[in-house]
Amino acid sequence: MARFPARAKRRNTYHHGHLRQALVDEAVATIRARGVHALTLREVGTRLRVSRTALYRHFADKNALLAAVATEGFRTFRAALQQAWDAGGHGREGFMAMGRAYLLFALDNPSHYGVMFGGHLHDAALHPELAVEGDAAFRVLVNALVDLQQSGLVRRDDPQALAVFVWATTHGTAMLVSGGQLGHERLGLDAATAIVMPRVWDGIAVRG
Repeated sequence: MARFPARAKRRNTYHHGHLRQALVDEAVATIRARGVHALTLREVGTRLRVSRTALYRHFADKNALLAAVATEGFRTFRAALQQAWDAGGHGREGFMAMGRAYLLFALDNPSHYGVMFGGHLHDAALHPELAVEGDAAFRVLVNALVDLQQSGLVRRDDPQALAVFVWATTHGTAMLVSGGQLGHERLGLDAATAIVMPRVWDGIAVRG
């Protein structure tokens, strides 16, 4: 009698904590391809072939999924800013490197960046991890400015106020670059870094 090989049991690709990350990754891909408004929790679950029970075990609604995308974005963003500051050797060069890292993050991570700053999240206070990561990213800039003040390079204004000025200016530039309004994106990145960041520095530096 012929014997057929036993059918292998289907493996659970999303065992334990993998499903949550897979849902976030799928959300990011959907946002990049079709925009935030096209994202639905049910469609993400369908595309990954997971049950609604498994889906809602991780995210109660679309807003919770968007909060996870933003949290991941801020965590990566913070690391990129810190790495640029350290690699630049702190000082003026470190500050310039942080500015370029900011613009590069916005360009390379449009889905995350759009959710982080696009006003799509409701009741962000319900997601404490998001608040922690957002504050931590802002704190990298504040700490850098305090360091620059202590080195005598940046004037001794309120570092929080200086950080808001730097952040707002860089964010506006990032929106123009990512929107292709400064020419080709990569050329726009280089041009914006060369034109905008020295002027931002002039706005905060000690005048000699």
